[in-house]
Amino acid sequence: MSLTPEKIRSDIAELLGCDPAELTPETELTDLGLDSMRIMGLVEQWRSEGADTLEYADLAEQPNLGHWTKILSGNTL
Repeated sequence: MSLTPEKIRSDIAELLGCDPAELTPETELTDLGLDSMRIMGLVEQWRSEGADTLEYADLAEQPNLGHWTKILSGNTL
């Protein structure tokens, strides 16, 4: 899988229009304006990049960067 912690952070920051450095593992992404449609877009994007089994619920139930990074890359930031 090509999803590194840096790539995940960068993809989210690009979608939110912020600097990746502003995103910490504790950042609640919905507080920054990430809504369900954007989460679905990320799910589709990341599936196409190798996260074949990723589901919307995997991200929506705990929308913070640290959790998403752990799910997608097996790493923490």
